[in-house]
Amino acid sequence: MTVMMKAREAADEVYESVRIKIDNWNKAGITPCIATILVEGDPASAYYAQAKNRMADKLGIRFELHSLPQDVQEDVVIQLVKRLNDDRSIHGIMLELPLPKQLSASRLESIISPLKDVDGVTPVNKLATLTGAEGLYPATPQACIQLLKHYGYSLEGRNVTLVGRGQTVGLPLFHMLQRENATVTVCHSRTPDIAFHLRHAEIAFVAVGRPNMIKKEMVHSELAIIDAGINELNNGTITGDVEPEAALHAAALSPVPGGVGTLTTAILFENLTKAVSLQHREVPHP
Repeated sequence: MTVMMKAREAADEVYESVRIKIDNWNKAGITPCIATILVEGDPASAYYAQAKNRMADKLGIRFELHSLPQDVQEDVVIQLVKRLNDDRSIHGIMLELPLPKQLSASRLESIISPLKDVDGVTPVNKLATLTGAEGLYPATPQACIQLLKHYGYSLEGRNVTLVGRGQTVGLPLFHMLQRENATVTVCHSRTPDIAFHLRHAEIAFVAVGRPNMIKKEMVHSELAIIDAGINELNNGTITGDVEPEAALHAAALSPVPGGVGTLTTAILFENLTKAVSLQHREVPHP
């Protein structure tokens, strides 16, 4: 019987750890604060920003939402990022994507202070993710590995197929899997037969952003699959990169929704606690 690797329990464990750390920081006279920059125009981004706001309230974290008009000029956003960088009461900065065409995500992300970069998108933290140095790693790749481990899977020495090599998930996940001592095959748009590589894998991670790309006939009964895709269909429903019917043919599959995305949000707040630690080394770590 296929194991559905739901993330609620794993996320709750992370949130409980975050609550304890936040309480300890409060006792040390520090109120952790996260600031989100939202450029209007994308309903999904606005929804996720509000969801993070509600969770921050539950965790005792101060949340600032900086909402900007859709036609905002890049210089205005740059000045806002710099102001948040300089504000010692702000410990984390998130830039909601996608952005309108007049704004460069890579340029704006590169300006965020690496010590406040809870999304792990700055060049400094991308390098840290690659090398394993101290830093703030992107949340979704962390969630992929953590969810798999929560269900008792080890990566050391395992044959892993990673489908997707994007900057946001696939590429950083590849480097993290290497440090877990997995044997990793990376598939991408030029790979002629992805099913061949999946047949020889024990574990698969899929992060391409194409709904239902991995079909049921491409998986096998001993394969554990982490689906990091979140795609909105024309009817408004959310689906992953792996078609749901594949669950009947695999050993384990993380559902969408209710899988990686659920844990990713929790790890964002865990990254905030790490950011507070990096910025307040003079205060004993709780």
